[in-house]
Amino acid sequence: MSRSGAVTFKGNPMTLAGDAVETGQVAPEFTLHYFEGGLQTLSLADLKGKPTLLSIVPSLDTGVCATQTKKFNESLAAMGDSINAVTVSLDLPFAMNRFCGAEGITNMRVGSDYQDRNFSNAWGTLMEELKIMCRACFVLDSEGKVVYAEYVPEVTNEPDYDAALAALKSAS
Repeated sequence: MSRSGAVTFKGNPMTLAGDAVETGQVAPEFTLHYFEGGLQTLSLADLKGKPTLLSIVPSLDTGVCATQTKKFNESLAAMGDSINAVTVSLDLPFAMNRFCGAEGITNMRVGSDYQDRNFSNAWGTLMEELKIMCRACFVLDSEGKVVYAEYVPEVTNEPDYDAALAALKSAS
């Protein structure tokens, strides 16, 4: 299923592939890739046991996406090991790793959906026209249930940091 006009990118309506993920549902399964001494995988099962913030961005090579990742990274410092936090995009794992090193991102992991877009299709974040992800935030409780979901209506805008962080703290 596709959702025509679900978000806009620079004012232009975009179609999101897949169904919207909603608060209250069990999080869809996924496999992401990251680079840490070699290519590794990250799945929903790896995140269970702790509340999780999933911060979805089109590309870490853009200003708003970099800002989003840096702001969440700063805000999450006080929560330490009690939570999981992952920035998800279609950027290559190597580029994501390089960005985190250069920007001092230490409180978030990165996960790339570059191989088969199983995350972006299952979570309804793939903009069909551009073949990149929209901006979104999800918070999962320790069992993998969605307790917060935000698809940012205009992709070039930042998410509601306060609402996502409040949901994450409530899930802790």
